[in-house]
Amino acid sequence: MSDLSPVTRFILVAAAFVVLVAGMKAAEPLLVPFLLSVFIALIFSPLLLLLKSWKVPGAAAILLIVFFVIGLGSIMGAVVGSSIQDFRQDLPEYQARLQNMTEGLLSWLAAKGIGIEAESLRQTINPGVVMQMAGNTLASFGNVMTNAFLILLTVIFILAEEVGFADKLAQARGGAGSSEALASFSSSVNRYLGIKTALSLLTGLLVIVMLWAMGVDYPVMWGLLAFLLNFVPTVGSILAAVPAVLLALLQLTPLMAGLVAGGYVLINVVVGNVIEPRWMGKGLNLSPLVVFLSLVFWGWVLGPVGMLLSIPLTILVKIGLEGDAQTRWIGIMLGASQDPAPTDDGDRE
Repeated sequence: MSDLSPVTRFILVAAAFVVLVAGMKAAEPLLVPFLLSVFIALIFSPLLLLLKSWKVPGAAAILLIVFFVIGLGSIMGAVVGSSIQDFRQDLPEYQARLQNMTEGLLSWLAAKGIGIEAESLRQTINPGVVMQMAGNTLASFGNVMTNAFLILLTVIFILAEEVGFADKLAQARGGAGSSEALASFSSSVNRYLGIKTALSLLTGLLVIVMLWAMGVDYPVMWGLLAFLLNFVPTVGSILAAVPAVLLALLQLTPLMAGLVAGGYVLINVVVGNVIEPRWMGKGLNLSPLVVFLSLVFWGWVLGPVGMLLSIPLTILVKIGLEGDAQTRWIGIMLGASQDPAPTDDGDRE
């Protein structure tokens, strides 16, 4: 492509990008379980290395991790699965309560001289859609987990290949550059996933305790939703709070709904703004705009699981772009802005 003009080269690259994205979207049923397997393997990769450092044989270490994943998945499936099913059965009742509450609000506004048509309000703002979306999102994750055997088998093979993959890649490429790029990617993603998983688990547990103490229905299900959406940057915590606050409004009182909203804000401020920056630092080096756009893009291509994997996938793309001299500038543009290094003149002043 070196003989092509810049415009022709741009058109070819853009066309290839469109074809690649269309292929990924068409292959979503096959691609999502595979990417989820990579995601799970990356989460447990540090544990595998830790077991190996304790002189545990590789096969035994992988077997222990597999048993742990099966046990954890079974517990989550048993506890959360029934809650999701009951919630989806009770959803029409909650929507009916919400409809009655909306009609009462419209009557109160009409008595104050503020006239609003019910149909126009329903078309503009329909909170029932939020609760239905929450149930559908959790159900979509459940549908993905129907391929649990395929996912688990893929995780086993990924963990088995992990130790010798870097050496094989270096031999295939004939240099240490590929190994360094792989090590950089693994270090960034493992660190991000490890810290984010721990903080998401803490967020989910705090949400469960708060909602259980306040008497909101299905606290475990909302805790799971908070755990999953905490992986989604910027808007995940907000999306996780909305259905629980609406349910508290329908089930309890407006005051309790306000307390639930305040509890979510407190949890996310403490975990997201106090604890997470101290642990996470600036290791991701992604622009906030890129974080949001990656959330939208991967969510559109791969659905809810794509939103969950948006940051690791974007890190992979960024590191891949930075590894080539011709595309390094794109990787730099995807990164967060950094303070310029001080010049000699500044030092002398």
